[in-house]
Amino acid sequence: MIEEQAVLEFMREKAYRPLTFAELEETFGVRDTPDSAWLKELLARMEEEGVIVRTRTERYGAAERMDLIVGRLQVKARGFGFAIPLNRSLSDFYIAAADLADAMDGDRVLVRPIKGTGGARQEGEIIRVLKRAHHTIVGVLSTHIGYGFVQPDDKHLTQDVFVAGEDLLGAVDGQKVVVEITEYPTVARQSANGKVVEILGFPNDPGVDILSIVRKYGLPQTFPDDVLQEAERIPHELSAADLEGRRDLRGEVVVTIDGPDAKDLDDAVHLKRLPNGNYLLGVHIADVSYYVREGSALDREALTRGTSVYLIDRVIPMLPPRLSNGICSLNPQVDRLTMTCDMEWSPSLELVRHEIYPSVICSSERMTYGAVRDILAGTDAEAAERYQDLAPMFRDMETFALRLRQRRMERGAIDFDFTETKIKVDEWGKPLDIVKRERGIAEMIIEEFMLAANETVAEHFFWMEVPFLYRVHEPPAIEKMVLLNEFVHNFGYHLKAAGNIHPRALQDLLTHVRGRAEEVVVSHVMLRSLKQARYAAESLGHFGLAAEYYSHFTSPIRRYPDLMIHRVIREVIAQGALSEERYAYLQAIMPEVAAESSERERTAVDAERETDLVKKIEFMLDKVGEEFDGMISGVTGFGLFVQLDNSVEGLIHVSYLDDDYYHYHEKLHALIGERMKRVYRIGDRLRVRILSASKESLSIDFALVAKLQGDEPTWIDDESHETDFGGRRKTGYTGGRKGSGSGAKAGGREDGERKASFGGGRKGSGSGAKAGGRENGERKASFGGGRKGGGSGARTGGRDGGERKAGFGGGRKGSGSGAGAGGREDGERKADFGGGRKGGRSGARAGGRDGGEHARGATPSRGAKRTDASTSITGRRLRSGISASGRAPASVGTGASRQPGPMLPSTGGYSQDMEARRVVAERKKRERQALQDIEVTVGAPVKDKAHRRRRP
Repeated sequence: MIEEQAVLEFMREKAYRPLTFAELEETFGVRDTPDSAWLKELLARMEEEGVIVRTRTERYGAAERMDLIVGRLQVKARGFGFAIPLNRSLSDFYIAAADLADAMDGDRVLVRPIKGTGGARQEGEIIRVLKRAHHTIVGVLSTHIGYGFVQPDDKHLTQDVFVAGEDLLGAVDGQKVVVEITEYPTVARQSANGKVVEILGFPNDPGVDILSIVRKYGLPQTFPDDVLQEAERIPHELSAADLEGRRDLRGEVVVTIDGPDAKDLDDAVHLKRLPNGNYLLGVHIADVSYYVREGSALDREALTRGTSVYLIDRVIPMLPPRLSNGICSLNPQVDRLTMTCDMEWSPSLELVRHEIYPSVICSSERMTYGAVRDILAGTDAEAAERYQDLAPMFRDMETFALRLRQRRMERGAIDFDFTETKIKVDEWGKPLDIVKRERGIAEMIIEEFMLAANETVAEHFFWMEVPFLYRVHEPPAIEKMVLLNEFVHNFGYHLKAAGNIHPRALQDLLTHVRGRAEEVVVSHVMLRSLKQARYAAESLGHFGLAAEYYSHFTSPIRRYPDLMIHRVIREVIAQGALSEERYAYLQAIMPEVAAESSERERTAVDAERETDLVKKIEFMLDKVGEEFDGMISGVTGFGLFVQLDNSVEGLIHVSYLDDDYYHYHEKLHALIGERMKRVYRIGDRLRVRILSASKESLSIDFALVAKLQGDEPTWIDDESHETDFGGRRKTGYTGGRKGSGSGAKAGGREDGERKASFGGGRKGSGSGAKAGGRENGERKASFGGGRKGGGSGARTGGRDGGERKAGFGGGRKGSGSGAGAGGREDGERKADFGGGRKGGRSGARAGGRDGGEHARGATPSRGAKRTDASTSITGRRLRSGISASGRAPASVGTGASRQPGPMLPSTGGYSQDMEARRVVAERKKRERQALQDIEVTVGAPVKDKAHRRRRP
């Protein structure tokens, strides 16, 4: 029989040219044989998977040889989409709305790259849909005379589905329905056609919300008859034949530790001290593969489902309850078949021996997390008395698990300490409360023991070189780490590594920020910089766990990959090795099983998150108008996402921030006010008022009431950031490098103590009153000020200050803003609002090196370098210089009323756009250098003055 791998290798040969089916028959020698039908079926399957392509002339070839990419389409609400290649080494392709053809969100598609687009992201066009993701759609029906339209609940499906009158099934306007697609959209016809196959009810009817989500994600609520019948044939009791070839562990003290509501108990543990002082940890996992045989109806259904799905008010199991809650569940006081991983650890936590084998156990107790926690804490006398025989083992488990955890942290595993919540509902599904989910010592014991078993099994079978499924978490993209490094610089931290980053660097950073105000923001930004874990047929390591080998071995009742590797383990143990034919078969199917399992896992996670979201919105419906405290959990150009203390999340649209014009700063993950420079960033605490909540749009709108902490300046490294407000800077949001600005916070090179609202220099002077002196000390007035001279609003002197009589601002060694100014080293102006690096001016002409005095309308003094500089304010453009009447434009300064002045002709000075381009070019050059040799570990806040974090 012809194998898929043989066909693919043949088509990948350099000498291969696309052949017809008849030519392939001749090549493989199957013409007029039974294998001809098999070849035809194989080619059709490979084409659907996107491995090969059939051209318009009915010829077959490998997709990559034809410069075509197979991927999964993600369509955004605005109509465009992205094709995510199945080949993970390739980056995503942007698909314009006009290039989507007849594809819909989630479809497996064939993409042709578009050459020469010139953008940063690759672009492509869809030339064929290989596999449809949606056969049914859930939505709200709108009826008209003789027909209807169904608006999908899924916002990624941007077109309504047309339903003819005879296909409405009696559904009425406003009902939630399930519609089966009968005709998919085409280029000529944008909407799909369908027929109603199920009426769920009106949106506000009890249970309709969760049922809609179940249908939307295609989660099967019932099992096919053949699957149920197969499950019914499995006996509830073990026979002597079932125990053959198994090690009898029924004499061991073994316990399960789970949540109080769990019914599918798939793992049990025991721990004991050996005479040699070592620990023996036994992890016993339900031997589901003994009952679910390969190719059976149970196996096919489990593969289709991929995973159990845990919704708020129900569980959709991967296996029928007769297995998941019955014969496979490690219930107490009954014999159960298991697959055991024994691990012997030395006192120094060296794994000195391990063994994996089939076994039979009898669980002594069904423990809950709460009961174990109470026993260890000594807070429940009744539990302590009841489980007094088990208490010594639990105390040993606590000690051993803590040491395992410490060992894992020392090697660099990343631990995000995010709070989880649980939603309590009544019998009708109405949410009653949202409570925090405890993560105590009992949860940690099971977590560490399962991690140890998963790593041990993965490494064992990796070195046996058998086909296997691994749980992989690949290292983050270096570009993401560069951006993260730039972000944490703003808080005085810094990442270090040679080449690719090690997870220890990120864990060290989390350790340094723990307990600090910036902990939340750094944790969230770091998490978003990491890749998503997935299943793979090759061992690529697990970055987040800092594990070289990792697999999922411990939950075969609810995860198909675990069931799959149990099957491989059983065969290898029983036979000693796999036959060549079996090896080739498993090697061929493992990548597809891994991809399918990853996809089903993502679907389950999306369904669980949406269910939580719906119930959280429903919980807040009767709280509209009330005020709550929360934290900014996300920042975008259109607003702030705020997570309340009860974990409910909503949006403050940027239009509700009406005290200023706000701009999104991508690297800071912040919105920054244009005028007042108020900053809103991830982690900031706010008080908000609930404006509205909608289950239909899955959204909650907030209005800002107050910021619950002061506006702290965000210090930006001049060497790695350009600003949204013009120029380069070492401090604040504007102002000069070695001087101070006007119109924003600013400071000098070695800024001292800042005691007033805006700006100020170390050895400069104040503003709003006379000031002078080489070392004038601290700034004690409101605005402006320079490092060694300068002033605002009155005459000011300094060593190099010269004399200035107007406006706002001030420079390092004498400069002005708003009128003429002199200074020995009057250099270039490098920011939009006031101040210069070594001089400068804003709003009027300024003098050169030897200063001179420059009055309105006068000819520039000798040595002047700039005669105009444009300043952008609220979308308008002011040009410095002098009007025909000799009147200068309106001053721009801190606290001043900002009324745009007249549009004045440019006098031909230095272009701010050119300056901006120069800054961007320098930044790109630095980033290229960083990509070649990024140095990252985390240390304490850096000592470099330019990077020092300013605390209030």
